[in-house]
Amino acid sequence: MTRYGQQFGPDFTFLGVDRCDLDEPATYADADVVILGAPFDGGTSHRPGARFGPQAIREQDYLPHDGSRPSLALRTDGLKDLRVVDAGDVEMYSGDIERSLPALEAAVEKVARAGAIPVVLGGDHSIAYPDAKGVANVLGHGRVSMIHFDAHADTGDIEFGSLWGHGQPMRRLIESGALRGDRFLQMGLRGYWPEPDTLDWMAGKTMRSYEMTEIVHRGFAECLTEAFAIATDECEGVFLSVDVDVCDPGHAPGTGTPEPGGLTARELLDAVRRICLELPVVGVDVVEVSPPYDHAGITAALANRVVLESLSAIARRRQDARDGTTWNPLQPLLEGRGTPGEGER
Repeated sequence: MTRYGQQFGPDFTFLGVDRCDLDEPATYADADVVILGAPFDGGTSHRPGARFGPQAIREQDYLPHDGSRPSLALRTDGLKDLRVVDAGDVEMYSGDIERSLPALEAAVEKVARAGAIPVVLGGDHSIAYPDAKGVANVLGHGRVSMIHFDAHADTGDIEFGSLWGHGQPMRRLIESGALRGDRFLQMGLRGYWPEPDTLDWMAGKTMRSYEMTEIVHRGFAECLTEAFAIATDECEGVFLSVDVDVCDPGHAPGTGTPEPGGLTARELLDAVRRICLELPVVGVDVVEVSPPYDHAGITAALANRVVLESLSAIARRRQDARDGTTWNPLQPLLEGRGTPGEGER
């Protein structure tokens, strides 16, 4: 069976990394990370277009697509220090959510069983259900925690007459038993949804939601530190799910349900870096990039960098574990590479 490639547009990989074919295990047997596209927006409730997200995230970069990206902040190259391959898109027909989500779950599970970290490019947030469940099917139900960046809780029950949609994946994950409600950490919630009944359901499942009000009052770093302790308690791994609408629309305009008052791009990237540097991340998805509503590729560029920050930090974490070192964020400055030399002043 031949590689499917991209569902929309030409078959190019994430920044030029090698291709793999999920039907040929030898092509990803030695992979640390397998990138998957999930070009699906059949779960959207407002503005569609996220089916074109994987293509935009893969291509949005002003540097050569040469399979290399050295990180200034971490002094690693996530695309070189890790074996990263791109499996192309999972075939997902937007008119059939009940067929599309299981197809993605099977693909993610296949990657996880091969010992690689799946990094899924969405797509709307309905894909979080198969993404996290596919990993939990391998590591064990209830053994994977979730750190979820979003403006919205995505814990709705029946929306538009359906159990499935981008406002419901987190409830379905908890109801399935794949993830525990008390190991579910949400960052950046704000706005005017969900309604009291859904909030009551969330409280009954002991979910922990750090709303923007709390993040502003307590400080983001303190909230993250507290969340990390919960996420690693009785769980073998952490799944990171990033909805770009966690950022203020000024930083991520190209999304289906923009909500003013969110994180800045800098805050999100710093948080993602810290999560992947400090925690045992076993899966990542980046969702809700809708290119038709984007301006100058702002949102796609942010999502691209979320992926790169994740990979760079995972590479740094593995290097530190191997060498017995601990990365100091000020290391470049201490090495004299963060300030101009005598001849440059």
